[in-house]
Amino acid sequence: MTVCRGVRGATTVATDDRDEILKATTQLLALMIRRNDIQTEDVASAIFTVTKDLQSEFPALAARQLGWLEVPLLCSYEVSVERSLPRCIRILLHWNTERTQSEIHHVYIRDAVKLRPDLTQVPTVDFEELEEWIQTHLRDDC
Repeated sequence: MTVCRGVRGATTVATDDRDEILKATTQLLALMIRRNDIQTEDVASAIFTVTKDLQSEFPALAARQLGWLEVPLLCSYEVSVERSLPRCIRILLHWNTERTQSEIHHVYIRDAVKLRPDLTQVPTVDFEELEEWIQTHLRDDC
């Protein structure tokens, strides 16, 4: 039975830079897609949040650049709490799938692993290989 499930992910950037935000968001989204075998047509919507110290670009633009032209996307600020992780980008995908909640792979990379150490027991990310995968699998659809 197909149901709508949430898939979470988070990453960080070193500086508030447009290109860095787009690259980090693209990499995070690509890992979420790969680890869960997500097809764009099965994504109901996506919410992107950033901490208030990131203002150079909308992270949802990375999804548009990957060809997500029909997926409803929303950007917002994360709640500002003292001691919160700085320069953080979060994604929540609403995905129509037959997988159970326990079969969903949430993705936390870079400094964002601090947010959910219980969910970061995944292989080390080879970012060079990931960039090659993005170029061959995702950007072809644009």
